[in-house]
Amino acid sequence: MRVAVVGMGAVGARAARQLASTDSVRSLVVLSTQPARAAAAARSLGGDRVRTGPAEPAALDDLDVVVLAGIPPHRPLAEAALERGASVVSVSDAMGDVRDLLDLDSEARERGLFVAVGAGFSPGLSCLLVRHVAAEFDAVEEVHVSKVGTGGPACARVHHASLGGTALDWRDGVWQRRRSGSGRELCWFPDPVCAQDCYRAALPEALLLAPVLPGVQRVTARVAATRRDRLTGRLPMLRRPHPEGVMGAIRVEVRGRRGQVRDARVLGVIDRPAIAAGTVAAVAAVMIGTGDVEGPGACGLAGMVADPLPLLRDLWNRGVRAAAFEGVS
Repeated sequence: MRVAVVGMGAVGARAARQLASTDSVRSLVVLSTQPARAAAAARSLGGDRVRTGPAEPAALDDLDVVVLAGIPPHRPLAEAALERGASVVSVSDAMGDVRDLLDLDSEARERGLFVAVGAGFSPGLSCLLVRHVAAEFDAVEEVHVSKVGTGGPACARVHHASLGGTALDWRDGVWQRRRSGSGRELCWFPDPVCAQDCYRAALPEALLLAPVLPGVQRVTARVAATRRDRLTGRLPMLRRPHPEGVMGAIRVEVRGRRGQVRDARVLGVIDRPAIAAGTVAAVAAVMIGTGDVEGPGACGLAGMVADPLPLLRDLWNRGVRAAAFEGVS
């Protein structure tokens, strides 16, 4: 399998490291708009399988899968990869970028290729957890996703902008637009993150999850934020983002029916978002390259696999581990 990773930031570097240690990857190309950074990444990975190049369409020839981990938008490079016969894995969590990538569905189907959209921490790992838990219910009625933390400077800027945009919820078969920064909810994450105030934001989880959960009545997503985050969401960032983010977490709550009984299940993950996102992107690329996916097209990870358990086991073996909440929901 021949793979390229575009973008050598916090997430891209982690994805490249995971792919370089995967036996099924015969060659790995690391691409960046900063040649020195790509060269440094290639040296750190070592081996004859790794080479470098510029982050431009001409460098996407003779590849099986392209992982897009650079600054959004990702659609131009995704189109270039499809034209050259390569499938795509995108870690972008920007609402507009996710919409544009989902619009490549018909083109990907015509070419028999795959576009994994939002294949990072959240969305990405969160979508796999939702799909896994949903299989335990006879009918899924509600899905609520919350997250804490960012993967790196580019991710932090998207997070900041999301609090100044318009939130999108799925409710009773229609899309509802809400003001970002509203809908305060105290969400409990695994220790040591614990309780965080979370708010609506321009997050793409509902776009990726609602189409693959027939009959679901509500899909919402929230992000942990401070008062300053909410007040400055429509302004430029006031200070430089952390180079690799801090400890982050995901909380996934699924409500539905088992027989005549209504029940709820809560799963959580705590990890550094850059590490987890890079690992998820690498596992998704390997999954596509080895053909362990549903039919071709563009969708989130929840729509690409009938059974997410093998992927979750692979992530567990690579150090990204989920925990179930045991107690009173």
